[in-house]
Amino acid sequence: MPNSDAVFMAIYLPGTVEEEQLALDDLTPREIVSELDKYVVGQKDAKRAVAIALRNRMRRQKLAPDLAEEIIPKNIIMIGPTGVGKTEIARRLAKLTNSPFLKVEASKFTEVGYVGRDVESMVRDLVEIAIDMVREEKLEDVSDKAELNAEERLLDILLPPTPSSSRSAEPAGGVVIEGATGLTESHPRTREKLRQQLREGKLDDRTVEIEVRERAFPSFEIISNQGVEEMDINVKDMLPNIFGQRTKKRKMKVNEAFEYLIQEEEQRLIDVEQVTRIAIDRVENSGIVFLDEIDKIAGRESGHGPDVSREGVQRDILPIVEGTTVNTRYGMVRTDHVLFVAAGAFHVSKPSDLIPELQGRFPIRVELQSLTMEDFIKILTEPKSSLVKQYTALLETEGVKLEFTREALEEVARFAFRVNEGTENIGARRLHTIMERVLDEISFDAPERKGQQITVDGDYVRKMLTDIVKDQDLSRYIL
Repeated sequence: MPNSDAVFMAIYLPGTVEEEQLALDDLTPREIVSELDKYVVGQKDAKRAVAIALRNRMRRQKLAPDLAEEIIPKNIIMIGPTGVGKTEIARRLAKLTNSPFLKVEASKFTEVGYVGRDVESMVRDLVEIAIDMVREEKLEDVSDKAELNAEERLLDILLPPTPSSSRSAEPAGGVVIEGATGLTESHPRTREKLRQQLREGKLDDRTVEIEVRERAFPSFEIISNQGVEEMDINVKDMLPNIFGQRTKKRKMKVNEAFEYLIQEEEQRLIDVEQVTRIAIDRVENSGIVFLDEIDKIAGRESGHGPDVSREGVQRDILPIVEGTTVNTRYGMVRTDHVLFVAAGAFHVSKPSDLIPELQGRFPIRVELQSLTMEDFIKILTEPKSSLVKQYTALLETEGVKLEFTREALEEVARFAFRVNEGTENIGARRLHTIMERVLDEISFDAPERKGQQITVDGDYVRKMLTDIVKDQDLSRYIL
C-alpha cells in the first residue's frame, strides 16, 4: 500500500441509545410508544393516541404553509381513574419532543365576571415556560464565552490595566500575587500568573469590590376590570429613564464575584428579543396544554347553586382550544396549533355532558384502564426510575444496600390492589403509601445500619402491612 497516496476513511460508530438525541422527524408512532413505555406501564391505547397526534403535528410542519394553516391539532380526551398515567403520558410526550408543557386543572378557572383565574392565563403561563426553556438553551450556548468575559473583568479588578501597574507587585483589591518579582515583572506576565492563580482557586477567599446593579424598584399594582394577571406590566421597562440601572459598590469574595460576573455576562450575551421570538414560535407550533379535571366542569346549567358557572367556563375555554389570539407580556400568541390533552375520571359525568362545541374540538377519545396486580409489579420494577430503584438509591446514600425479593414485590402489589379495591382507587399512587409503610423502620434506622445489606422478603412485607389492611377503618387513614 503506497504511503503518499493513502486514503483514510473515518468511520463513526453510533453512540448508545442514552447518548443519542433522536431527531423529532425520526420518531415514528411506534418509537414514540416505545419511549413512553420506559416511563408508563400499560395504557397502550392512550400511548397510541398521543403518538398519532404527535406524528400528525410533525406531518403538518412539512406541508405547504397555506395547507398547514388549515390543519387543526388532534386534541385528545383521556378518560380514566386517578393514578393510571394520564398526566405522566402527556408530560413525557412533551419532554420527548422538547415542547413547552403546562399542566393545569380546569376546575381552577372561573367564568368571566367571577373572582378567580381567567382561562387566558394558561396561555400566558405556557409562554413563560417556553421563555425559560429557550433562555436555558441559550445560556448553555454562551456559558463558555460568559465565563471568559467574567474572568477578564475580574482580572481587570484585581490588576487594573494601567501603564503604572508594573511599579507595584501588589495589585488592586488587596490580592498578593505569589511569585511576583516586583519591577522586573511585566504587566501581561503578571496578569497571566494571576489568571493561573484564579483558575486554581488560590484567590477564592480574597475580597474584591465590584459594582452590582440595584434591583430595588418601586412596586406598582395596577387593578383593572381584567384583573392583575392581564395587566402584567413591567414598569421599569416602560419607564427606563425614571428607574435607570443604578449601581452600587459591594465587597465580596473572589469566587462569589466570579459567579456574579458570569451571570451578568450571560444576560448581556443573550439576545432577549430572539429568545422571545423563538419561545412564542415554539408555543404556537409545538406547545402542549394538559387540561386536567375536565370532568369537573362538565354538565349543563342547573340555573342556581355553586355550579352555575360550569358551562360558562367551558364556553371560555372553547375559543382557546378552537384557536384565538391571546395578549401576553411578550406579544400576541396564537393558539390555533397548540395541542390540548384533556383528562378526567368522568365518574359522575361523561364526555357527552360537555357542550357540543367543546366536544367537537377533541376528536380523539381514549379510555385508560384501571391498574391490575401485574401492572403494579411492572410499575415497581420496569420504568427507568421505578419505585424500587428510587428507594434503593435513597438508602444507598446511607451506606445501606437494599434488595427486594420477587415475593416481596408481589406482596406489595397485592396489598396495593386490595386497598384500592376496598377503599378509594388512587391507582399507582397507592404504591407510594404502601412502600413508605413497608420501609418505615428501615428508613428510620438506616444511619445506624451503615454497611449492612437488607433483604426485604414477603414475610417482612406481610408483617408490616397485615394488621393495617385487616382493619379497614385504619387503612383508610394510613394507606
